[in-house]
Amino acid sequence: MEKFIISVGGEKHISYVPQVEEALMEASKVKGTGLAKRSTEYLTEKIREGKAVIALTKEGEFAGFCYIESWGHEKYVANSGLIVLDRFRGHGLAMRIKEEAFKLSRKIFPAAKMFGLTTSLAVMKINSAIGYKPVTFSELTDDDQFWKGCQSCAYYDILFRTNRTHCLCTAMLYDPEKEEKSNKGKKRQAKPKNGKKSLSIKKIIFKK
Repeated sequence: MEKFIISVGGEKHISYVPQVEEALMEASKVKGTGLAKRSTEYLTEKIREGKAVIALTKEGEFAGFCYIESWGHEKYVANSGLIVLDRFRGHGLAMRIKEEAFKLSRKIFPAAKMFGLTTSLAVMKINSAIGYKPVTFSELTDDDQFWKGCQSCAYYDILFRTNRTHCLCTAMLYDPEKEEKSNKGKKRQAKPKNGKKSLSIKKIIFKK
């Protein structure tokens, strides 16, 4: 039986905001997470706008969360604040939340480049599985408002001292235009030639 219900945020989820805020606040204090704190108002707005994904148990207990931010006139999108409570880890929940946030981001901002900053190896693996590639900080948004959001992170001093060129976080990017061109190229290579069998192409399939 399905243990978790993963949904796009809405009015019925506003009551979970204090728990989400507390989880993010506690995680931001832990070295190695790179998570930034967010206010009650900010998280409430994200849920109301339908720009958040929340995971609950069948009994309605809060289990995990992620929200969507757009930057640089919606040219860049970040899936931020990915969090799973300790007692619900080990069930692949982080990957499922990230998959739903990715699909939601592509639906709302289909042309935007998707990026992330993280020090978490687990998050890097998830991003890589979805299609993100490691990049330099110069390939991310230059929107000052995004970088101001890093001020509550434990590593902000490094980012500030290096003029936003280095940090302990790894920058990762998903460029839909490049991915589309790459997929077209793979399809052309897979076409049978001279009666030979076509090559098989593996695709990532997101399950609901």
